[in-house]
Amino acid sequence: MRKKEIIETLAALVAETSSKLPDDVAGALRRAKRREEPGSPAAAVLATILGNCSLAAKNTTPLCQDTGTLTFFVSSSLRRIVTREAVEDAVALATERGALRRNCIDSVTGVSRDANSGGGFPVVHYTDDGFPAGEGDVALLLKGGGSENMSRQYSLPDETLGAGRDLDGVRRCVLDAAFKAQGFGCAPGILGVAVGGDRALGYETAKLQLLRPVGSRSPDRALAAMEKRLVEEINSLGIGPMGLGGRTTVLDVKIAGLSRLPASFFVTVAYMCWALRRRSVHIGGGRRAWK
Repeated sequence: MRKKEIIETLAALVAETSSKLPDDVAGALRRAKRREEPGSPAAAVLATILGNCSLAAKNTTPLCQDTGTLTFFVSSSLRRIVTREAVEDAVALATERGALRRNCIDSVTGVSRDANSGGGFPVVHYTDDGFPAGEGDVALLLKGGGSENMSRQYSLPDETLGAGRDLDGVRRCVLDAAFKAQGFGCAPGILGVAVGGDRALGYETAKLQLLRPVGSRSPDRALAAMEKRLVEEINSLGIGPMGLGGRTTVLDVKIAGLSRLPASFFVTVAYMCWALRRRSVHIGGGRRAWK
């Protein structure tokens, strides 16, 4: 693909991701609505969310006013083709076309970066790992500031939580993160969790879990069992959509395990709001295929 084609494809990926909620996430929200009491605040919130998503998709407009941090996961094989320059040009083009609001601030000067690029934004990760959300070789995750503020990292052991260096300690950390988020992270949320690693790898891996389809389980049996248990336990807290009470506080929990140093045991929780905007595209073969 020529550079102009790549930029157009990436700009279209941004527009699609910003305006259309993935089918698995929308389906989880519909199921959540059916679980709530008819006429309850929880049911009303979920109905409003689903209506908003339908309008955004119909009009190809951002489904949330916070168009979020754009995080690209790019196959390492495309490093020389899908360059940072191409990604920044595509984001600037998508912004110009109205797919994104001006959502990037220079932290030192306070000046808006109107093209939504510069100073490390958008975030680009080159990886040899496959993308669990589909068969694309470029994946995009849009993560709003409210959900990012609710993300947390723990260092075990944690005496305040009674959390030791084991899977039960991990469980206590995730429960604490969900409880402290309450409604501030725009529940119902999806939690990506990384066990181990260093601090930076923990957050990258936790966010990568958000690309996994809702309802899928870890290939590790112990982690799969914990994912299922945590969904049930967090939803039993009664926090509910937007913190107004209800049966659905999270749509899913995704956990990955990493190696670590003997001296460190980090548990990283990437909190994602209901607006789990993610999409992938295959461009390596010169064709555009959305997933």
